[in-house]
Amino acid sequence: MTPTPRTFSHIGLSVPDLDAAVAFYSGVLGFYVLMQPSTVTEDDSAIGVMCTDVFGPGWDRLRIAHLSTGDGIGIELFEFAGNHAAADNFDFRRHGTFHFAIQDPDLEGLLARIVAAGGRQRMPVREYFPGEKPYRMVYVEDPFGNVFELYSHSYELTYSAGAYS
Repeated sequence: MTPTPRTFSHIGLSVPDLDAAVAFYSGVLGFYVLMQPSTVTEDDSAIGVMCTDVFGPGWDRLRIAHLSTGDGIGIELFEFAGNHAAADNFDFRRHGTFHFAIQDPDLEGLLARIVAAGGRQRMPVREYFPGEKPYRMVYVEDPFGNVFELYSHSYELTYSAGAYS
């Protein structure tokens, strides 16, 4: 039996300042705030036990907020006690997640807002099909060092045409 494609639920991001991250992701990217920042502590509550299952004993406390994109994908923001920045926030050779992507037809406008809000542009805006189709992309960072990509068009449109062939 061939499995059917699953839907994407959410992604979790670690940030050094939860309040600033909620302001950035809601104010700059326009994400909906589903749950305002709250504190979770290492205790015997249901969420405390779940966090201990994931992080192991000794995590102490964290702050968390839940946001949503316009198409219902969740963005779970975490501020951990004793958090620290990675030595290399773009270790692309390390196995695991190294970016996510946001789509906006006004890619350049969103890019300008990200940079104005303290984010970083990692490369020039590039076209997938120069002179043929207006599909553009650029890698950026939020003000907290999380790397993500901006697309002007949907993932399906960009790659269904065989972008690399």
